[in-house]
Amino acid sequence: MKELLNTWLRQITLKHLRGFESVVNCGTVSGAARELHLTPPAVSLQLRDLEAAIGIPLLERSDSGMIPTLAGQELLAASVEIRDCLARFGEVITELKGVDHGVVSVGVVSTARYFAPMVLAEFMKLHPDIKIQLQVGNREVTLQKLEDMELDFAITGIPPDHFKVKKEFISKHPQIIIAAPEHPLADQVNLSLSALKEDTFLLREPGSGTRGVTDKLLARCKNLPKHGLEFGSNETIKQAVMAGMGIAVISAHTVAAELREKRLVSLDIKGLPINRKWYLVKHGHKRFLPSAQALWDFIAHNGRRYLPQA
Repeated sequence: MKELLNTWLRQITLKHLRGFESVVNCGTVSGAARELHLTPPAVSLQLRDLEAAIGIPLLERSDSGMIPTLAGQELLAASVEIRDCLARFGEVITELKGVDHGVVSVGVVSTARYFAPMVLAEFMKLHPDIKIQLQVGNREVTLQKLEDMELDFAITGIPPDHFKVKKEFISKHPQIIIAAPEHPLADQVNLSLSALKEDTFLLREPGSGTRGVTDKLLARCKNLPKHGLEFGSNETIKQAVMAGMGIAVISAHTVAAELREKRLVSLDIKGLPINRKWYLVKHGHKRFLPSAQALWDFIAHNGRRYLPQA
């Protein structure tokens, strides 16, 4: 049944439906021809093609002109519904073409959630009719969504290198080693990495950008452990470090408040902080609507102002 239905559906065009509607509204082929700026034979041909495709009469003559049959009434209702649907679609497209409308999907690696909501909130004050869909996840998950083009763009540290992207530098992103204020090395300066060989490192899960930095740092010193306790979020790691469970490599932007309040300390280690970078990243084949372009430009120009300061 579906195959038969699809066969005649493929033969019907919007031009056929416009011609049919016009004949019904005008009551005559000649009237429809004048309305559509066509010749009467051209309109008659459209009607014949339409009836041939559907296989049933759609119009019949009456004293008042051409009127729809029962099938024609159903087609007229469907035609009006299609026209209204296309009109609504046109309105949506008009909105999407404007800077002040639309939906933007933004991916944020979990470390960036300490500043991204502030810059997004500021943008929304300027463009209240733009809807922002914010998705927070670790680097691996965020970049997978970026590759699948489920996101307009992402805020991340290290851009991917296994597919084509466009990136825009936002600001430096320092990585430090934090400890509880009572840590025996808290007041010492210019420490070597090997001074931490007796410490337990608290790690983010594999796939996170912070874990990648930590693994590289641990690999630099043969005296350091190559593993530690794993946690699923920066918040949990901060609490664990404050409780004295160990030390951790972490973004300075995620612990700015705790450092100011002296609930955590940054150990003075040679070669640290490691200065990574914050980037805006989009898939190389992603085409922005004006709303997404406006948000991209706003973050590129203003994002660094919202970074936490220790």
